[in-house]
Amino acid sequence: MNQISQLHISSNTLTPQIYSDLRQKCSNLFQPYETADIEIALQNTLYSVVVFDEQQPVGIGRVVGDDRIVFFIKDVVVDPAYQKRSIGTMLMRSILDYIYKQACPSAYIGLMSTPDKESFYEKFGFIRRPNELQGCGMVKFVE
Repeated sequence: MNQISQLHISSNTLTPQIYSDLRQKCSNLFQPYETADIEIALQNTLYSVVVFDEQQPVGIGRVVGDDRIVFFIKDVVVDPAYQKRSIGTMLMRSILDYIYKQACPSAYIGLMSTPDKESFYEKFGFIRRPNELQGCGMVKFVE
């Protein structure tokens, strides 16, 4: 494995192939999608980021929403062989930098954590739900 100094980050270069390949490496956590569906999703993405080790993609993340009031962080994925090397932090810093430049005061930033990764997102100021002021986050999948 290459040294961490080889890592670099690239904005808005996420491709369907990179998206599929990295999500597949964590197949127990993420649903697979058809390439045509991924292409449409990426076209409608506000912002995406890829971390590369030289030319190899090792982490991805993207933002969807209305680009002013609502932002949803989606698909933060790090190759299991590269976890615990601050790649997730690189992704989140880039994503949040983008959002903070676009967001109006009191904008909403949401995400759904994978199991046991909540504490990672808490480092960036995210809070768990439910809490005393907010109910549970909810989700529905299309069949």
